[in-house]
Amino acid sequence: MGDVDTAPDAASRAREADAPRNSLVARLGADRPLKLDAGVELAPFQIAYKTYGRLNAERSNAVLICHALTGDHHVASVNPVTGKPGWWETMIGPGKPIDIERYFIICPNVLGGCMGTSGPASTNPKTGQPWGLEFPVITIRDMVRAQAMLLDELKIDTLFAVAGGSMGGMQVLQWAASFPKRVFSALPIACATRHSAQNIAFHEVGRQAVMADPEWRHGRYFAEDASPRRGLAVARMGAHITYLSDAALHRKFGRKFQDRENPTFSFDADFEVESYLRHQGSSFVERFDANSYLYLTRAMDYFDLGADCDGVIANAFRGAETRFCVVSFTSDWLFPTSESRAIVHALNASGARVSFAEIVTDKGHDAFLLEEPELFAIVRGFLDGAAKARGLKNGK
Repeated sequence: MGDVDTAPDAASRAREADAPRNSLVARLGADRPLKLDAGVELAPFQIAYKTYGRLNAERSNAVLICHALTGDHHVASVNPVTGKPGWWETMIGPGKPIDIERYFIICPNVLGGCMGTSGPASTNPKTGQPWGLEFPVITIRDMVRAQAMLLDELKIDTLFAVAGGSMGGMQVLQWAASFPKRVFSALPIACATRHSAQNIAFHEVGRQAVMADPEWRHGRYFAEDASPRRGLAVARMGAHITYLSDAALHRKFGRKFQDRENPTFSFDADFEVESYLRHQGSSFVERFDANSYLYLTRAMDYFDLGADCDGVIANAFRGAETRFCVVSFTSDWLFPTSESRAIVHALNASGARVSFAEIVTDKGHDAFLLEEPELFAIVRGFLDGAAKARGLKNGK
């Protein structure tokens, strides 16, 4: 695990949350507060985002990309914090399935995040100090409402498509339910209409790992110049296991030892898989805020699209004219195919246009982020068909 003393101090990391590099920033809510599901109003607030490609004259080729739990808005360009390529460069770029030469791509950092959008790591305008746990608890619906306000600011009335996987897929479904007239086509990938008890349980273990770290300081670590790095790293390690499959772990690591032929008979990282998880944990804490992890996992836990429809999910999409393409992966046990089929059944019951694909792969939940040719072909074909239906000439 990385040396704690070499990490940025807490105050500097809080400042970075307010001043994102290589990002566009929209400051919103001054004249129209964001009404949150928690019953409070958030104003003012800001959203950091990136755009790629060009908006056409009719403003009809905009594609909104919704990121997953630990993602950000650097979807198709180098992340200025990590120096790594965008998290979906396999999918987005010139000539790729979501083609920036055909579509105008918008990817916002979610509300509650820690890469420039208002969240617990950003500054509370009333106090001049980091929000910490005084930031209101947010929901997936709150994230989508904030994104809708961003689109209003950009004067984009309708979206050609909304796409995302995992927590991003939840946002896609919420977009279609909350703003059906604004979404022409939707690509929810590896997600569900509500979080399962098992997934809530995994999240709670992660949150408890963060809060058990003495450096968490009841969420006040910025003010006290501390950082719960070890707790957040453990939370990431546990979560990362759920993003993979047993077959993928066996193929990649098996029971191979790390740089040795025999066990050390200690609690060092004897196995390659142990070393891999420790690396995942230590690298994660360099780019993510612990309180944001608490807030975003809680937002996923609260997500239940049918809660306002007497449990009848189809009613959430009643009358929707949006075209849907739902995708799942055979080895995804975090959001299994049964969850995607439930989405499809609800959409069918509501009379929506929907296609469905289950992709055979051993890459687990993270398959939507990886090199998966069948997924690329499905996304390209779906968007090409939607572009034709909307009358976009070559998508432009």
